[in-house]
Amino acid sequence: MVHLARPRPPPALLLHASRPPLPAALPLPLLPPPALSSLLLAAVDSSPSLRHLRSLQGLLVRLPLPAHSLPYLLSRLLRRLAALPPPHAPLPYALSVFSAHSPPDPFLAAALLRFALLTQPPLSPFRLFSRLLHTPRGELPFLPFAFSPLAKSAAAARSLPAAQAAHAVSILLGGFDKHRFVENSLIGAYVACGDVGAARKVFDEMVVKDVISWTSIVVAYSKSGDMGCAEEVFAQCPVKDMVAWTAMLTGYAQNSMPAKALEVFDRMATIGMGIDEVSLTGAISACAQLGAVRRAAWVQEIAERNGFGQNVVVGSGLVDMYAKCGLIDEARSVFDGMQEKNVYTYSSMIVGLASHGRAKEAIALFKDMVRRADVVPNHVTFIGLLTACSHAGMVRDGRFYFAQMKDKYGILPSADHYTCMVDLLGRAGLVDEALDLVRSMIVEPHGGVWGALLGACRIHGNTDVAKVAAEHLFKLEPEGIGNYVLLSNTLASAGKWDEVSKVRKLMRTRGLKKDPAVSSFEGRDGLVHQFFAGDNSHPKTNEIKKALLELAAKLKHAGYVPILTSIVYDVSDGEKERLLMGHSEKLALSFGLLTLGSRCTIRIVKNLRICEDCHLFMRLASRIEQAEIIVRDNMRFHHFKDGECSCGGFW
Repeated sequence: MVHLARPRPPPALLLHASRPPLPAALPLPLLPPPALSSLLLAAVDSSPSLRHLRSLQGLLVRLPLPAHSLPYLLSRLLRRLAALPPPHAPLPYALSVFSAHSPPDPFLAAALLRFALLTQPPLSPFRLFSRLLHTPRGELPFLPFAFSPLAKSAAAARSLPAAQAAHAVSILLGGFDKHRFVENSLIGAYVACGDVGAARKVFDEMVVKDVISWTSIVVAYSKSGDMGCAEEVFAQCPVKDMVAWTAMLTGYAQNSMPAKALEVFDRMATIGMGIDEVSLTGAISACAQLGAVRRAAWVQEIAERNGFGQNVVVGSGLVDMYAKCGLIDEARSVFDGMQEKNVYTYSSMIVGLASHGRAKEAIALFKDMVRRADVVPNHVTFIGLLTACSHAGMVRDGRFYFAQMKDKYGILPSADHYTCMVDLLGRAGLVDEALDLVRSMIVEPHGGVWGALLGACRIHGNTDVAKVAAEHLFKLEPEGIGNYVLLSNTLASAGKWDEVSKVRKLMRTRGLKKDPAVSSFEGRDGLVHQFFAGDNSHPKTNEIKKALLELAAKLKHAGYVPILTSIVYDVSDGEKERLLMGHSEKLALSFGLLTLGSRCTIRIVKNLRICEDCHLFMRLASRIEQAEIIVRDNMRFHHFKDGECSCGGFW
């Protein structure tokens, strides 16, 4: 009988601590091959360190194992090596494991490429693959699984040439492009690189497609914004699992089709399809876009029923969702009830408080956050802080946190942070200082920066700086209709009608059309009603307009005088007043009062900035009708109550 002496270091190093120690001498070679392989495999898979793996490798190469067992065990060793925390996964050692086996083994080659994918910089598998092709010990046959790391590496690097190279070598070295595992990896690579056509070509040429293939093409079309084709592929998919349904849900949510996204989520719940963190996040995003209160509560109920009540990702999403639905107190309640909070949770709450005009609460929460050792603010946190200062006119605080962001936390200001500062200074009337800040930026200003400056010019009637901002915007965003409209309105407010005509002519020349104003209102039954400016399509149009005129009469009796400058057309005062009565948010308000009555809460979501006249109208209506009116425009929330607004005049 041949015995294998106990290796040094002791066997506790060879097997996981939870396993019983090896005896002083163990006749390993005399164990049946299946039992021996199982014992060694368990030792490899539970190995806790690089030192332990090195010892195991030494044991493996000395044992008289069957020819097919050693490459498999060494490939599992490389898999375990890749799973060790950095920096305990050195490439030189992985190469030595591969090189120590003669002749070169295809299983080990595939494992080595996978190791490079998981532990090395992007595209490292390609460099390693090139070395394997020129191995000095003869030709190395490749398995299909060797090409998947190449495709996944190309996807991770978002490199289309690399994806094409992976495709090419899979064809040239054995026709493995027709292997389903490789085909799915190639589809994923092309999708990640944005080449939907190439992904679809691989898909169409597949002999056998699985649910991964179908779902990947759905994702491809979703990412490109073509939800029509995504719907067609999804309808043809023979087997739809949770991942496929979730791909459709998130596709709708990411392409600003929230109602469709919630239809998919509702369907998933109806058929008993499982949900996960990703599907819940998509549904939460859809509710946030719609501002649908009842839907929001329904999604939270499903999340809690499925065990995601204390999931930090879902919880952070719920905070954001409730804030965007106008329920900032509910958002705070979810936040306070979360046992685990990270920087995203805090940032969502701070941004939510900022959008609702609760600047002091946002700053207080930030101070609470930085007192924690485990949460460090990031760039989104400071966007929330600066937005809070902007929406409350807190110039001094804004300057302080803008400086602290870099000096204390080492976060260099991005163009988005500069946008907040320009907005803050501009709203406060410091338009020239805002322009100086733009000119001193350490990064290239994007459209958001110049747009904030142009918006400030509209508020304060500064046509000279408005022209400067617009000139940059027309170059950066030539199709951005809102920029032309904002400049035109600024000039119109200053009575410069000749220049207004030039801007409008430029819009016509470029084939640009103004986005229609639309406001939505959620009824008691959860049905969302939409109203466009001057809309006559609603079934209750006559009742809505009659009630609106009656409300306007009440408000005029209480001192309401229409702000005619909110209409930037060169028409009579009577026509301006008529146009003001057709604004979408007023129609939504009238319908809300008709269906809910006075002393209620009415929530309205508008796609554009609320005008000065509608703002005044809402303020007075909240007092006369004793109602709370919450309006979410494209800038922030306005809470109208007892004749006052939460914005304090900054919006």
